Amino acid sequence: MKRLITLAVFCSSLLCFAQTNEIDSLTIQLAYQKQDSAKVDTSLLLVKALYTSKNYKKALLYIDQTERLSKFLNHTKGIADVNYYKALIYAQKDDYYNAIDGYNRSRKYYSQLGDTLGIAKVNNSIGLIEIKRGNYSVGLENSLSAIKTFESRNLKAELSSAYNNLAEAYYKTYQVDKALEFNIKALKVREQLRDSIGIKRSTRNIALLYSERKEHRKAIEYYEKVLKLLNPNTDQTLKGEILPRIGAEYLRFKDYDKAAEYLVEGLKFNRNIKNEDGVLRALNAIGELNLQQKKTKLAELQVNEAYAIALKIDNKPELLKNYRLHKEIDSINGKFRNAFFWQGKYFNLKRELDKENQPIVPVITEPIKVEPLNTNNDFNSIAIKEKNKENEITFKRLKAISYILGAAFLIVSTILLLIYLKRKNTLKFNKELREKNLKIEYQNKELAKQASHLEEVNHVKDRLFSIVSHDLKDSISSIKGFIDLLKEDGLSREEFYELVPELSENADSASQLLFNLLNWSKSQMQNLEPKPDLFNIQDVFKDKISLVEQKVEQKRIVLIDESHRDFVYADKSMIEIVIQNLITNAVKFTRVGDVITVSNSDHDGKCLICIEDTGVGISRENLDKLFQSGTFSTRGTENEKGTGLGLTICKELVELNKGRIWAESTLNVGTKFYVELPKIKPVQ
Repeated sequence: MKRLITLAVFCSSLLCFAQTNEIDSLTIQLAYQKQDSAKVDTSLLLVKALYTSKNYKKALLYIDQTERLSKFLNHTKGIADVNYYKALIYAQKDDYYNAIDGYNRSRKYYSQLGDTLGIAKVNNSIGLIEIKRGNYSVGLENSLSAIKTFESRNLKAELSSAYNNLAEAYYKTYQVDKALEFNIKALKVREQLRDSIGIKRSTRNIALLYSERKEHRKAIEYYEKVLKLLNPNTDQTLKGEILPRIGAEYLRFKDYDKAAEYLVEGLKFNRNIKNEDGVLRALNAIGELNLQQKKTKLAELQVNEAYAIALKIDNKPELLKNYRLHKEIDSINGKFRNAFFWQGKYFNLKRELDKENQPIVPVITEPIKVEPLNTNNDFNSIAIKEKNKENEITFKRLKAISYILGAAFLIVSTILLLIYLKRKNTLKFNKELREKNLKIEYQNKELAKQASHLEEVNHVKDRLFSIVSHDLKDSISSIKGFIDLLKEDGLSREEFYELVPELSENADSASQLLFNLLNWSKSQMQNLEPKPDLFNIQDVFKDKISLVEQKVEQKRIVLIDESHRDFVYADKSMIEIVIQNLITNAVKFTRVGDVITVSNSDHDGKCLICIEDTGVGISRENLDKLFQSGTFSTRGTENEKGTGLGLTICKELVELNKGRIWAESTLNVGTKFYVELPKIKPVQ
């Protein structure tokens, strides 16, 4: 089987390749031809190849060019052919009006040329499109006129299509014998053409028609032929349909063993492929089989399951069978009221289906023959005159009655129309009102969401400026104290030169903090939305470590920078504030001789920043309070003050940049602060 599938794929690939080569070859050939009739012929071959490969858009472009050239050269055959192909393409797109227009134009030119084959092809195509639209009488007329030409010239492909069209039209007009005749003709031609899909379709149709004619043996014969032709990979739905139908045919002449064999196989197969239509057909037939074998309880279970599926998929013919089976089961069980209920539903649905399937009378192509009157017979003449008078009186009465009925119908129709319009307007008004309410509700939710967001943004801004102002206050207070000492002549020259580096450090720290604050405020004045970009986190570490070097030397702390070059996707100004806070906190809570280590690493595709110290550590109780708003503040190892807002701001800035922050600490051992940030733009 694998070899067969591989061979089929290989063959289809070769076919596609051959078609592509043909199109390319014709396109190149067309480009170098002169504007003459030979170019029209080449262009028509290219159009045919494009139509066969279903490249309709490109085919229409060449059709327009070919039609213009054909008209310029007065090439009638070319004009007829391009209009025919144009109509074929419109028919494939279900554009009925343009298709019919194209067919009529091409037929006019074929008629001028006396091209009977061209006329026959057009008539057959019109027959096909009319049958598809349900105009079976018109379709029959056109297809019948085409068949004579196809048969005389032994055009098998065209005959296959025409026979199939006629078979369908005769079936739709309830002419089963004629439908069977042309399906058999179509099957013979398709066998000669080795058209596997057409052979299966025609064989199935023949089996269905024999079943309608109550020739169950013949129906089984053709159904089994279909089974042998099926491809197990591509024809599963067709197999699911055929198996229950064969079982039902065996049931007609009470061959219960064979019927059970096919029906059980069909039920299992359709359940496996989840074909509800096939399951429904199999359950109805098995229910009838069990009912005939007096297995009423089992039949009832199967008929009930079939009823639920029939309602779900709206299969009216099978639902009709189901109503009949329900009626028979309830009659056997003595539930006559239920049986009466099912019988009523059966007859209501049957009337509905009969109305839907009323036969369409075909066109009568032969004139009706009328026998001439015998004018020599006076008695017959008088009798005819009297009869005509009676007919005239009857006609007048019927005419008066029809006027009255017409007027009554018009009044009732007007009343019903007014009721309908009023109801329609009411429904429309209610629908518009519901839509407006939903829109207002949605707008209210959006406004509430925006208000909540603005409140949160203002809250974060207030706390951010609080902590930044606190850091500025320390630096500026130090500078002011130094200036006061100078003003009071409280410093000697040696002391002045010793304190100048510290003053410079404080001024640089304040200047850098103000610079970051002003830049960040300028970009965030409208709202507290991050402006993420890629930047090197190692550069941030170097800048922020330089700001605390004096304090580190003063406390004789060892600060180790283990960072390496790595890029983070975040708002750089926000992350600088976070890193500065964490390093400042580490310096604040370490003692003489303690170690602070700054590092970064890759963790699950994200950048993991770690600021570790061997300082005083944090108790478990205080660790839980770290990131809560303004609830926790302690003094440093040299009695440094804090605001309790720094870590809260850090947490909010990190989360705004799609990251997370946490801490691990052991009292009197040390603390580790971790910050995880994305390296690329997060997926929304």
